[in-house]
Amino acid sequence: MVIDLKTRTVGNVKVPSPGFGGMGLSNVYGPANDEESKEVLRHAIKIGCTFWDTADIYGSGHNEELIGAVLKEGDNRSKVFLATKFGNVFDPVTKKSTGQVRGDATYIRECIDASIKRLGTTPDLYYQHRVDPKVSLEETFGTLEQLRKEGKFKYIGMSEPSAETLRKATKIAKIDALQIEYSPWTPDIETNGLLDACRELNIPIIAYSPLGRGFLTGRYKSFEELDPSDRRRQHPRFSKEHFDSNMQIVDKLSAIASKRNVTPAQLALAWVAAQGTDIIPIPGTKSIARLDENWASRDVALTDEDFKEIRAAVDGFKAGGNRYPEQQMKAIGI
Repeated sequence: MVIDLKTRTVGNVKVPSPGFGGMGLSNVYGPANDEESKEVLRHAIKIGCTFWDTADIYGSGHNEELIGAVLKEGDNRSKVFLATKFGNVFDPVTKKSTGQVRGDATYIRECIDASIKRLGTTPDLYYQHRVDPKVSLEETFGTLEQLRKEGKFKYIGMSEPSAETLRKATKIAKIDALQIEYSPWTPDIETNGLLDACRELNIPIIAYSPLGRGFLTGRYKSFEELDPSDRRRQHPRFSKEHFDSNMQIVDKLSAIASKRNVTPAQLALAWVAAQGTDIIPIPGTKSIARLDENWASRDVALTDEDFKEIRAAVDGFKAGGNRYPEQQMKAIGI
């Protein structure tokens, strides 16, 4: 099986793959340094990793401001395909999440204007981060379609809906991308109807956390290695209860990667990207070295035997623990 890993299409735009997920630059997975983060972003532009993903909730506006600062430099904005999201409510004063989800017209208009101000530009792709069950899809996506016509963004996306909700939304507005978690330890879209729906509707899949929030890289060997401020400590899959058993998938992937003389991260990213020309992994990192490592995954040519071994590892493993804390799990698949 030979699939081009380097280029994908979103809307009518060719974008490079893999892309770059910005969330970790906002002190989510342990401390981050703004100046170092800006250097990572500048390096991403230099090597051609120019499909960037952020959201207003990442750092409660900080992530958009950080990315916006780099986009203002020289002609950087013209080189980047930029995506951001709305829907997860945070307090602009305390900078803390309220735990609420909103999708009403008034809120959406407030969010896009605030994001444009922080970014210093209009995004290319604008996602509903989580579906608001209290608001009709007609109101949410009717508003997004109107904002698209007003020039606030070019493309509309959804993140973590159910297959049924995705299908309904496409009858109201043109949905140009689905963002969903997808990796060797989270292959859920293969069985919950979302992959089938996206392919039926010709919607590309933006695969976030393709490295299992760093778990699949093999970098972490125990729960204790996570910084006290690291949000992953709250995720059941990283808990002391499940950490050791979940290492089984890491060990299997690492063994395959070793035979191929690539890193576990490169193997996982190449596998995700090779699942179809409609799938774009967007790993994130705070390190230029890791960015280069991830970017080099586009040159990994997996063999038929590799695919068989990886698929056997994926199908033979069930991750222990939910992928989000209980409260956040309630907001996905709606």
